[in-house]
Amino acid sequence: MKELGNKPLCFPQPVFMIGTYDKDNNPNLMNAAWGGISNDDEMTICLGNNHKTTENILLKGELTVSMATRSTVKECDYFGIVSGKKTINKIEVAGFHAMKAPHVDAPIFKELPLSIECKVISYDQESCRLDLKIINVLADESIINENGKVDPMLLEPIAFDPFNNGYLVVKERVGNAFKDGVELLKK
Repeated sequence: MKELGNKPLCFPQPVFMIGTYDKDNNPNLMNAAWGGISNDDEMTICLGNNHKTTENILLKGELTVSMATRSTVKECDYFGIVSGKKTINKIEVAGFHAMKAPHVDAPIFKELPLSIECKVISYDQESCRLDLKIINVLADESIINENGKVDPMLLEPIAFDPFNNGYLVVKERVGNAFKDGVELLKK
């Protein structure tokens, strides 16, 4: 095995898009890759305290978390490059359209078909750890399959590839959770 050192090399890393409103209710969107589900109704995201998004979150205490998709990779990457502190109109530049989320004081975006409405549980400025309570999940009809469930193949979420600084999309189902390993129980 080749040693790679102490680096944040884990895959997959979801490409989360964090939607907030500022003090004047202007929408903001930020790309953040370090996060995930941390309990049945909780998420945790690593978010530095120098971001406009963090300022907005601490002001409002509510946000949305969406998943970047294959069709929005260029725009979502842009939201990770450009700061809301310096570019106030970055939503318009990317051609995105903000709407108010139904349950939290934060925007959802027409171009992002899956959004999670969240409220802040806590934020630790030293560790940059943001703990969130999941309030509701919104899914556009375009990503719902015939069984009434979100179909990842229709969503086409992208994952951050920290090994090569790229974005990858999941393309194939390879197994069934809580089922395929049952045959090993018989051994």
